[in-house]
Amino acid sequence: MTDALPLPLADGYEISTDVRRIDAERVHRWLSTDAYWAMGRAREKQDRAIEGSLNFGVYEAVSGEQVAYARVITDRVTFAWLCDVYVDPSVRGKGIGTALVAAVREHLRPYGLRRMLLATQDAHGVYEKLGFARLDNPDQWMALYFQ
Repeated sequence: MTDALPLPLADGYEISTDVRRIDAERVHRWLSTDAYWAMGRAREKQDRAIEGSLNFGVYEAVSGEQVAYARVITDRVTFAWLCDVYVDPSVRGKGIGTALVAAVREHLRPYGLRRMLLATQDAHGVYEKLGFARLDNPDQWMALYFQ
């Protein structure tokens, strides 16, 4: 599989799954200080999450600076969980988040997964444009909370 993903993206940006390109410090800062679902997450936990996930980064093509991030937890056979989707505030409104999630979707499509899930408090419209839908039977789903 190639590192750069050839999907529609604002001029001057590229998407990559190469974990070596992830700016772990930047991702940790974004998530632990500005993402409601990860506020206060420890750097060590974030690093372990990166290590155990399929990672997607969006980068400025010229400088290589990372401007967005998403990760997927998956067995690459039946199930995937999309999480930690974040776009730097300085580049929001350029379609980068939508392109990033579309890249994730297209990257996973060949695996023949049964479903990909995510949770969001405030971005339902963004995800619905990309084919996500609310659960048909949310009463069937359960969660075990450790904290």
